[in-house]
Amino acid sequence: MAYTVLARKYRSRTFDEVIGQEPIATTLVNAIRSGRIHHGYLFTGTRGVGKTSMARILAKALNCLSSDGPTATPCCTCDACNAIAEGQDIDVIEIDAASNTGVDNIRELRSNAAFRPARCRFKIYIIDEVHMLSTGAFNALLKTLEEPPAHVKFILATTEIQKVPATIQSRCQRFNFRNIDPDGMAKLLARIVADEGAAAEDAVLRRIVRLANGSMRDALSILDQLMSVADQKLTTAVLDEVIPPAQDEHAFALLRNAADGDVAGVLNAAERILTQGHGLEVFCNDLIDVTRSLMLIRACGPDAGLVDVPAAARSEYAALSREFELSQYVQMIAILEELRRNVRYSSAGRALVDAVMVRFARQKAWTAIEKVIERLPAALPTGAPVAPEKKKMTAPLPA
Repeated sequence: MAYTVLARKYRSRTFDEVIGQEPIATTLVNAIRSGRIHHGYLFTGTRGVGKTSMARILAKALNCLSSDGPTATPCCTCDACNAIAEGQDIDVIEIDAASNTGVDNIRELRSNAAFRPARCRFKIYIIDEVHMLSTGAFNALLKTLEEPPAHVKFILATTEIQKVPATIQSRCQRFNFRNIDPDGMAKLLARIVADEGAAAEDAVLRRIVRLANGSMRDALSILDQLMSVADQKLTTAVLDEVIPPAQDEHAFALLRNAADGDVAGVLNAAERILTQGHGLEVFCNDLIDVTRSLMLIRACGPDAGLVDVPAAARSEYAALSREFELSQYVQMIAILEELRRNVRYSSAGRALVDAVMVRFARQKAWTAIEKVIERLPAALPTGAPVAPEKKKMTAPLPA
C-alpha cells in the first residue's frame, strides 16, 4: 500500500476536527443548520492553515448522500464524502487557478456550470489560489459568481487577498483564516506522534511549532521528515541534524551574549550565523526582527498582540527584553539599519559587522538616556533656574 504523508493522513474530515479555525467552523455549521447557505465563499489566510480542508468539509456537508439535505455532520463514509475527501468527486471540481489563469478556462467553467450535478445536490467549484487569475478571467467570472444557478456553489481560496479584486470579494462571504495556535498545534503533534507509535521530546515539538510559524501543514511536513530519520524516538539531536536551529534562535543567542557583555560570545554567534550561508544584509534583517520583538515586549509586555513570538519562547524573550532600556533598543535598530545599507556597497562588510557586534557587547558600558534623566533631579533641584550660558568675547584678529 502506498505511503500517505502525515499532512494528508491527518487532514480534518469534519467541522468538529478542525484545529485553530473554530469560529469559522461554527459560522458555517450555523449557516447550514439555518439554511442560510451562501452561493460564494472566499477563504483567505497563509499557507497550511486549513483553507482547502475547510472547503472540502463544506462540500461534504452540502453533498453528503447519507442525509436528505445539507448537514453539519457529514458521514464521511458514503461515496460522495470519500470522493470529495480524495479530491476526485465528479460534482466537486477543484481548480488550480495558477494553472488555469485565462479567460478561456473561466468560459469553460461557465458553460459546465449550466449543467446539473451528476449525483449530488450541488455542483461545487473550489478554486485554489484564486488571486492567480488574470484580470480578464476575473471579469468573466463576475456575472456567474453574482447570480449562479441554484445548484452551483463557489469556494475560493487565496493566500494573497489583496490581489483579489474588490468586485470579487463583494460577491462572496469572506472568512479570514488565522495562524494555528501554538498550544493547539503542539497538542495535535503529540497525539499524531503517539498514534504513529513513536515518542518525542517536548523541546522537539516546541521547535517544530516554532519553525511551522502557524502552518499546520508545515509542522506535519517537518514531523514527517524527522520520523523518516528516527521513527521511534524524536530528540533534539535528531532535529538539529535534519533542520539546523532557526535563524531567529541564533540571533536571540547573539543578543543574550550582548546582554552579558560577552564580546567573544557575540562575535562567535555572528560567525555561526554567517557560516550557514546567510548574506550580511539578511543577517542584519534577522537581527533587526529579533531586536524589534524584544523592544515591543519591553514596551508592551510579553502578551501584546504586536509581538509575533511563539508562545513557547515568550518567557525567554521577556527575560531578555529587560536587559536593555527602550532607548538602547532604538539605538540598536538604527545601528543595524545603517549597517545593512553600508554592507551592500562596502568591500569591508564583514569588518563593519564585527565592529557593530563589539559595540552591542559593550552596550551596557554606555549609560542609557533613561538613567541620565533619572539622575537629573538629584543634581538640579526642581524649579531651580538654569543660568544662561555667557558668550565669550573674542578679540578681533589683527589686520
